[in-house]
Amino acid sequence: MRRRDLLSLPAGLLALPLESGESETPRFPRPVRMLFGGDVMLSRHVGRVAAQRNDPAWPFREIAPVLCAADLSFVNLESPFSDRGRRTERGMVFKAEPEMIEGLKLAGITAVSTANNHCRDCGSYGLEFTIDWLGRNGIVPVGTGKDAASAHAGAILEREGTRFGLLAYTYDQRNGNHTSDDDRVAMLNLEEAAADVRAMKQRADVVIVSMHAGTEYRSKPNADQIRFARGVIDAGATLVIGHHPHVVQPVEVYNAGVIFYSLGNFVFDQSHREDTQHGLLAEVTFDGPRLIRHQALPIDIRGTVPRLAASPGVKKAAAAAT
Repeated sequence: MRRRDLLSLPAGLLALPLESGESETPRFPRPVRMLFGGDVMLSRHVGRVAAQRNDPAWPFREIAPVLCAADLSFVNLESPFSDRGRRTERGMVFKAEPEMIEGLKLAGITAVSTANNHCRDCGSYGLEFTIDWLGRNGIVPVGTGKDAASAHAGAILEREGTRFGLLAYTYDQRNGNHTSDDDRVAMLNLEEAAADVRAMKQRADVVIVSMHAGTEYRSKPNADQIRFARGVIDAGATLVIGHHPHVVQPVEVYNAGVIFYSLGNFVFDQSHREDTQHGLLAEVTFDGPRLIRHQALPIDIRGTVPRLAASPGVKKAAAAAT
């Protein structure tokens, strides 16, 4: 029977084991624990403060021990890296200085989505520089590539004998700066994404999809988010990780998968709204290819720095997601 159960977020943790008729006898060396964060923007005020402190890893120092404890950690990289041009300190066109990658490294970030509306803010050069710079620093980019095929191929990371396939898509790549799309960026096209998921299932045991979509500052997913997220699960994905609205949105158990519609911000300088200063870490645990547990860990963001939350602001973020 198809199960569509939209879940509101409690003030603490959301932890629901998935139903399964399989034996509980362990068949793999140990469970694999993953953490997924929302939007990470390393430009503008974030980059300026890091430069003033002479510490490019500064935004991640408090949360790094939490992320490093996971077997795999993933965020949406909202700002491309570039070694050209001046430091970006204002505006809506982002550029992260190359040294800001030290924060991702300190936190042990395994992979990032580079498919988002800011991925071409530094032009074609920035798109390719970001892919190369991440790779040189041991971080896997997904959602963009040197050509269309590699953008849609995703990446496979093996943990404890299980192959996890990562794919990423964005609703927009122009950000008002370009008049046409670049096919090196994977777009939020359900038919293409479903084909990618089916192809990935031939190579990987589990497929995880990153979705950059939604209406900014809205606490509910829109129709496009719902259609895309449910569609890729119908195609064979197990997990959908959403971001872009900059605020928290609900979690949904759908068929044999789980959808985090929006994790909100993670490292960001949006202090003009209270709800943009709260986010979620999605914690998921797999026993081999079987998703056995998922929960939402609320975080507070103060001065662009994320930390695990235990404040009244968590209740506000949770209430916004109901």
